[in-house]
Amino acid sequence: MSALRTAVVTGGGRGLGRAYAIALAAAGHAVIVNDLGDGPADAVVAEIEAAGGTALVSRHDVTDFAATAELVELAVERFGGLDVVVANAGILRDRTLAAMAESEWDDVIAVHLKGTFTIAHHAAAHWRARSKAGDAVDGRLITTTSASGLYGNIGQSNYAAAKAGIAGFTLVAAQELRPYGVSVNCVAPSALTRLTEAPLLRYEGAITDRRREELDPNWVARVVAWLCGPGARDVTGQVFDIRGPRVGIASGWRLEPAFTQPDDLDELDQALRSAIAAAPPAADMEGQRNG
Repeated sequence: MSALRTAVVTGGGRGLGRAYAIALAAAGHAVIVNDLGDGPADAVVAEIEAAGGTALVSRHDVTDFAATAELVELAVERFGGLDVVVANAGILRDRTLAAMAESEWDDVIAVHLKGTFTIAHHAAAHWRARSKAGDAVDGRLITTTSASGLYGNIGQSNYAAAKAGIAGFTLVAAQELRPYGVSVNCVAPSALTRLTEAPLLRYEGAITDRRREELDPNWVARVVAWLCGPGARDVTGQVFDIRGPRVGIASGWRLEPAFTQPDDLDELDQALRSAIAAAPPAADMEGQRNG
């Protein structure tokens, strides 16, 4: 059995996933780099091994329930167990709601939402079995939401639905897995990657060197590595909005204000309008309150 802690990073061949895999390897994890592509995961594994780390390629499809079971089994067979899962795999199929094709909806939901569930399910079953067998489990599950899922963004109803679902999934998983010694947290990363560069170019034009530095995936990887380290064992059920060096805690829905419905419908109308006027304004894409 390996003395190293073992981590699986889905979508680990490029961008954020690559940064996570390298950071976790540098922190002493044996890393299984999961990516469907033929070359990217191999390059990340080679980079980790050249730096003296331990890594392995996985091409399991996270949308396939049986395939992710095999991925967890691979960790157990090769390294003796599984300690960390970073569910990072994702795609974009941006289009406005009226123009979106069914396949564009299904593909995004499958990779992001189902892909998070499948690997998390099999990892959770592994951790539960170990806990019930008397092992001291110190597991970490890191999921991935987005500013779009937390605050909304035009043209991303599919992506936002999946990412909002993942944030809710994280809150439940954190409650369910705590008794087994597993912490569950979520990151909402803003970073310049192959996935995000084209949309940013449309909105910002040329991307400056300063902007590239601000949106370097390594800023996010630092937080993810901390969440997977010994100092964060007691941190669970949190959503971290990470935009370069700036980190915020996304606190989610709040029930404010609240009132008891009056019997009279005219009074109900007035009460609803008063509550709406008193409610805090929705956050913008920067996570700040509008108005």
